[in-house]
Amino acid sequence: MFDIISRILNVKELRTKLGITFLLLIVFRLGSFIPTPGVNVRAITDYVASAQGAMGAVLSMADMFTGGALSSMAIFGLGIMPYITASIIFQLLTAIIPSLSRLAHEGATGRKKINQYVRVSTVALCIIQASMLAWGLSSAAGSDGAGTYIAAGVSRWEFFAYVVISLTVGTMFLMWLGEQIDEFGIGSGISLIIMAGILSRIPQAIGNLVAGVSPTGAGSAITLGQVVLLILLFVVMTLAVVMITLGTRRVPIMQAKAVRGRKTYGGQRQFLPLKVNQANVIPIIFGQAIMQVIAGIAGIVLGVYGVFMSPGSFWYTVCYILLIIFFCYFYTAIQFNPNEIADNLKQGGMYIPGIRPGKRTAEHLGKIMNRIALAGGAFLALIAIVPQFISNALSVGYDISGLLGGTGLLIVVGVALDLVQKVESYLLMRNYEGFGIAGGRIKGRRG
Repeated sequence: MFDIISRILNVKELRTKLGITFLLLIVFRLGSFIPTPGVNVRAITDYVASAQGAMGAVLSMADMFTGGALSSMAIFGLGIMPYITASIIFQLLTAIIPSLSRLAHEGATGRKKINQYVRVSTVALCIIQASMLAWGLSSAAGSDGAGTYIAAGVSRWEFFAYVVISLTVGTMFLMWLGEQIDEFGIGSGISLIIMAGILSRIPQAIGNLVAGVSPTGAGSAITLGQVVLLILLFVVMTLAVVMITLGTRRVPIMQAKAVRGRKTYGGQRQFLPLKVNQANVIPIIFGQAIMQVIAGIAGIVLGVYGVFMSPGSFWYTVCYILLIIFFCYFYTAIQFNPNEIADNLKQGGMYIPGIRPGKRTAEHLGKIMNRIALAGGAFLALIAIVPQFISNALSVGYDISGLLGGTGLLIVVGVALDLVQKVESYLLMRNYEGFGIAGGRIKGRRG
């Protein structure tokens, strides 16, 4: 470990980039403690902590991504999620709308134009989300504007303006911060900000776990045996997420031979890596969002929320799993185009042994990807429901069981692996050994 740290610090460029990245992440954390003007922070913190049901799940997940900024109503209360949402929307629209698809294939110029659309959409989403949040809190405060969530001496409309402007500017600053990490630091800035927010919740979760430990398990306390079990489950789940994140299905491909004079060119055997978890964490995010809407409608219209559609219930879990598998197929179909890959292989003089180039190759790759998507979707569904089952079985809070699976673990593991590979690339360029045993290199997520 100390040898690896020494190698990292010996590379000046890498040392500088890591330092800049660390400082910018500190700025992000500091901003998470700056309260929004005109807000009664204590009242909102108590409300988020006591929220139950679908609303509690929504607030808990949002608070996790923002590193606690939402529960304290800080200026970074919306976090970077509006930008992520806008990026996902345009990623889906690029596969549907021909004009955006043409822009995406125009290289750097087209991507720059799409990024401008994403930024403008981010501002719009921030204003919409902040307005809904401000209106809900101000309405709950009462028409006189002197209710629970509005600070003393602030009118209802002043409160509304403060919240909308502060949260929108905060998200745009985080987007700028992520771009600075991309340019001057190391790793994906946006992903690192999300990971930093998730990791910042760990000390509080550990503190809650330690505070509830009792050697005998008297009352609702947690026994030492349960703590040991939680640690083992955390190790097992982390290893499983690492394996599925790095896992690929290698499809053998051959390069066509070409004879020129007495020399033969080509004929090498290579592999086309297909990621098992092609959709990454997107199906879980979409599944959670839709289930929260379904649960809310069921509670309001049918009055069956508490019986059938509460988080952890049988029908909620079944619908949640089916949605995750569906979105895994859906997002994989958008991301993975077998016809395009088959054409590229054909143009490059490569083929899959035993499969004809062109249409047959595309069909073969499609079948393989469908099987992989099923395996990936099943694993994502398992990861998504594990925290709820552990919370019910061991009687621990969701802030503790959430560390054993779900969106947070997938994001942290994926971003950490990506960061390690980029640091390793710098070491290998400087003729240093990588992080692997005896200088072996860690295999990338793309192959």
